[in-house]
Amino acid sequence: MREISYGLKKHTSLGFDSAKERVTALLKEEGFGILTEIDVKNTLQQKLNVDFRRYVILGACNPPLAHQAFMKELDIGLLLPCNVVVYEEEGGTVVGIADPLTMMETTGNSALKPLSDDARARLERVLQKLPG
Repeated sequence: MREISYGLKKHTSLGFDSAKERVTALLKEEGFGILTEIDVKNTLQQKLNVDFRRYVILGACNPPLAHQAFMKELDIGLLLPCNVVVYEEEGGTVVGIADPLTMMETTGNSALKPLSDDARARLERVLQKLPG
């Protein structure tokens, strides 16, 4: 797992479809459901007639954590759901997850820190469980 300034990511040897299926299942184990799915390759093809690698953006949500966040900061919806990307890269697939700590820090609301710590720990476990 590699940390980038606004997220966490892991390169896996799994193929694209397997990685997407596995990360979805692992997210579910950690209490996250997928609310949205954006097929970037298909969208760019349809809108711009551009060929692009297989790439999806999954909008993942943990309802109990989201509810607690809404109770502390009503406008937190601007930063939800947690974005998870799955895309093809030579030799496998990359799974990246927006870092909840980074996202919540932008609010300046320290009451969100325990929630973002919890969310980040859950999302780190998802990446750790993916094969390298």
